[in-house]
Amino acid sequence: MRPPPCALFALALLLAVAAACVQPAAGAPSRRVASLSYDGYDDVLDLKGAPTVALPGRENPVNVFADRGAWHAYALPAADAPGGYGGFTGPLYIAQEYPWWLSTSFSRIRLSEDGRVLDLAGGGPPRFTSRPGALVQAYNLGGGLRLTLELRYATHRTALVGAVVRNAGRVPRTLGADWTGRLLRPAEAPMRQALSPAVAPWGVAVGFARVRAADDFLTDGTERFEVRHRDPVRTTVSGDGDSYRTELAAPFTLAPGAARSLDWTESYTFTRAERTAEAGAIRRVFADPARTVRAGDARWRGYVDGVTAGVPAGRRRLAVKALETLVTNWRSPAGSLAHDGITPSLSYKWFAGGLWAWDTWKQAVGTARFDVRLAEAQIRSVLDHRIRPGSTTRPQDAGMIPDAVFYNTPQQGGTNWNERNSKPPLGAWAVWQVYGRSGNKDFLREVYPKLAAYEAWWYRNRDHDRNGLAEYGATVDPANGSPGEQRLAAAWESGMDNAPRFDAALGTSVVPNRDGSGRVVGYSLTQESVDLSAYLAVDQEHLGRIAAELGKRASADGWRARAAATGRAVRERMYDPATGWFHDTALGSGARLTGRGRGIEGVIPLWSGVATRAQAAAVRERLLDPSEFATAMPLPTVSRSSPYFAARQYWRGPVWLDQAYFAIAGMRRYGFGRDADALTAKLTGRASGLLGDGPIMENYDPLSGAALNSPNFSWSAALLLPMIAGRQPGRDRQGVEAGGGGTPEPRPGEAAQSSA
Repeated sequence: MRPPPCALFALALLLAVAAACVQPAAGAPSRRVASLSYDGYDDVLDLKGAPTVALPGRENPVNVFADRGAWHAYALPAADAPGGYGGFTGPLYIAQEYPWWLSTSFSRIRLSEDGRVLDLAGGGPPRFTSRPGALVQAYNLGGGLRLTLELRYATHRTALVGAVVRNAGRVPRTLGADWTGRLLRPAEAPMRQALSPAVAPWGVAVGFARVRAADDFLTDGTERFEVRHRDPVRTTVSGDGDSYRTELAAPFTLAPGAARSLDWTESYTFTRAERTAEAGAIRRVFADPARTVRAGDARWRGYVDGVTAGVPAGRRRLAVKALETLVTNWRSPAGSLAHDGITPSLSYKWFAGGLWAWDTWKQAVGTARFDVRLAEAQIRSVLDHRIRPGSTTRPQDAGMIPDAVFYNTPQQGGTNWNERNSKPPLGAWAVWQVYGRSGNKDFLREVYPKLAAYEAWWYRNRDHDRNGLAEYGATVDPANGSPGEQRLAAAWESGMDNAPRFDAALGTSVVPNRDGSGRVVGYSLTQESVDLSAYLAVDQEHLGRIAAELGKRASADGWRARAAATGRAVRERMYDPATGWFHDTALGSGARLTGRGRGIEGVIPLWSGVATRAQAAAVRERLLDPSEFATAMPLPTVSRSSPYFAARQYWRGPVWLDQAYFAIAGMRRYGFGRDADALTAKLTGRASGLLGDGPIMENYDPLSGAALNSPNFSWSAALLLPMIAGRQPGRDRQGVEAGGGGTPEPRPGEAAQSSA
């Protein structure tokens, strides 16, 4: 039986205090106690392996670990690859917006005796383990000699590696130690020449030249990777500039039963100011490494307790995997990003260095379960870049939140920054979920006017016929210079890029939107999208809740009335009795666009609470029908019966876990809890690797459960957390994790139920 969390924490604290009491000064023998294992949560994700080329990708599928928002990450060596023994795989670093491997293992420790390098596996195969918050290696060198390595993050720019050499034999051992590493250079210029190792008095540094390869590698020439040792060392760099050797200044002798700590840090910084700050932080870490270990372990225990609270025992390892995924994708402020945020995936080139609005709303809901401050920060990270009324480039878009923001703005040459469209409006919902965990009214006061302005933008720039049903669309932007480009941006704005309902061949086109003076202020699709209006109803309801919490009664009443009207329009205009589904409608005529088949967007009215009970019951039937949405892995993005269903084509069939969450939560909302439980079990059981040690994917094949795109995907991880927790009445403030928007007018036997 697993002891309660309080007992584990008490035991951990006792061991940590004991470790602190015996922690030596620099250069002294060590008796530091290894950290306590997290019961049942070792190796929830396979983090073993090494890259073969510098650029990550499908041919280079190594899962990594990072923490505290660092912009560099690590993995464990593979057990069958002795060339990686003694070091951690990597690091993987982000060149402002793109991930690259610096090395297969840049800091490999070697121990020697009498001038002979010792075999780290001389006494048997090593053990490599990933634990919440740490990577651990254990070696038996034979003759009673043991080596353990533990990597944790000390700051948002620095990893701390602790090596402990222990003599469990019967005779003294006099040992030397050195560290070696070799660069894994990019294959092509100019990034191949960008890296240059240099000798440093405390270890080794790798400088970066200025490279502005917009789609591959971005540096300013101020970036640096540094390895600093706690003990005196001397370093040499090879003549070709690709490798180095750092040697401990003097050998050390271990009596029987004695141990020695050899600590070093590995930092990746972008600017001279960051480097100066890190030098001071590292001095403090070296003064008391055990303190960093204790603080990190305590923080991670809190994280684990947060994500596993209320989760059935059989799903807790999955909850911890989701936690580790989110934390690894956490990036601290850098470049144009002024607040901590969570990127979609460090494992995919285009998703590693930027923040997307829609992703952020969903990620904040999951993150709030273990770190409300981080959840608040990532909401700020996108609100920071909303379009201000005084904008000189797009004043007509005041209030809009851009689709994606990156390290570099467009003015700085950033090509990934995207203001040609926004993303579905779930900001107020996300804020309310975070507030339900934090109770921080100051945060509500800070973000309320920004969210209200965003809501106003949708109806000012995206409601072509002013009928209260908005459309996805595009901004007035150089990238949107043709109808085809405008339609593409509108599809991106939906978040469902290539869904059948956005096909030009099926009649989708765009129209310009104008202000009172006739000036074009944006473009709308010629269809009113059901998910967009249901999302807007949710946000209006939550803006009302926020306003009420802040004492703005008149505003709260106004938002609630608006939510009710939006919800009424969705259920009266967008539900088709003949197909038992919610559909987009044609702009102008209001005709339901049923010929495009059923898409997963039709479940959003259940999650948001705007459907009647009869409508919800009809949608439920389709969700449970094997010829519709109850595929081998359930809840594809397009119904299997649709002529446009394609199991592996992004939004034309694959299962996306965020949409699956909306469907399952919607079923719970209307009282179909057993069905929701069954779908959750089938979904998690059929997704390849999900309940094992495989990564959480962006999407999956609905017919086989095979993993498809982008491993270690943040919004999948974030919404898995409430999905697998299931129904937990009274857990938080009202409305937490419920859609909650536009509750239908009371009808006999058809009132929507609240969702847990």
